[in-house]
Amino acid sequence: MGEHLGAAALEGKRDAIVGRTLRWWDRARRTLPWRALPGETPDPYRVWLSEVLLQQTTVQAVMPYYRTFLERWPTVEALAAAPHEAVISAFAGLGYYTRARNLHACAKSVAAAGGRFPSDEAALRALPGVGAYTAAAIAAIAFDRQAAPVDGNIARIVARLIALEAPIATSRSTIAEAARALAPACRAGDFAQALMDIGATICRPRNPDCAACPLRGDCAAFRSGAPESYPRKGAVKPKPQRIGAVFFAHRADWAFLVRRRPPKGLLASTVELPGTPWTGDGPGAGWADHAPVAARWRRLPGTVEQVFTHFALSLVVYAAPCDRAAPDRCFWVAPDEIDEAGFSNVMRKAALHARASVEVEWAS
Repeated sequence: MGEHLGAAALEGKRDAIVGRTLRWWDRARRTLPWRALPGETPDPYRVWLSEVLLQQTTVQAVMPYYRTFLERWPTVEALAAAPHEAVISAFAGLGYYTRARNLHACAKSVAAAGGRFPSDEAALRALPGVGAYTAAAIAAIAFDRQAAPVDGNIARIVARLIALEAPIATSRSTIAEAARALAPACRAGDFAQALMDIGATICRPRNPDCAACPLRGDCAAFRSGAPESYPRKGAVKPKPQRIGAVFFAHRADWAFLVRRRPPKGLLASTVELPGTPWTGDGPGAGWADHAPVAARWRRLPGTVEQVFTHFALSLVVYAAPCDRAAPDRCFWVAPDEIDEAGFSNVMRKAALHARASVEVEWAS
């Protein structure tokens, strides 16, 4: 059993923990494109944009998206004025597309209020798509408010600091209370970002580098001798399996038919290959009823796999040549436009799989 510590114990050590952490941060901080340099005043727009893009995504994956957003929409007013489909297309590939809708809605809300983000957590949480973590992160990083954002990295650090014996998923309030006990009144944003960096580079899920960690002297998991055993793991439930079919109708120049998904729901407003609903038992005998055009469809070898938050998807791909006008709700996409068309990850994979499979057939 670990020597579980409470928030009160951490609060008593706050000044020492914060001091060591900030001294480490001042010499080892990561340079990231959305971070203000030492001495600079953080830009709330850039802080907010980065935090939204980084949700459920890695830093390396986000960097090119962040640069693209800033180049196209350097201010919150510019983003608010952008066409909705342009924002969705710029977001394509990052997943969790509700974020894209909320991002645009939040930009419109802030722009309508004069282009200034509020500085306190309660007002920030009233903005579209801004939850507890994002509000605390913006308040701390952009405005140096005494706030305690808790992302996955910080949750892991806190769980190890207090040797939490329960999984993170069932201990959110305990972790949040402990994080608030550590939040300093000064340099709150630097402290939050330092914890993010420690979680990303030192207090890793596997093989934590405790020797390099400024928190090891106060870490109950480190003193236990088995820091990697924290946070405790919860039971992993198998994801339900869904099956569907998509249709690759292509012209001689390899342009192919696509359509845009509805503005609400899973993968909202992204571009997709026409297809069947995704069900537990697949499209069945009526799969051809969902084809965009009548044609001699043939099933391509292999499947396209994608794991979503709540289910795993397997797509069968059918292909057929098509030389007619695009039917209602569909339009043509050229092969060199795949990256800019606004596909989700799964539909981009399906389009590339179909194109490669058909080209192999033609070459043989």
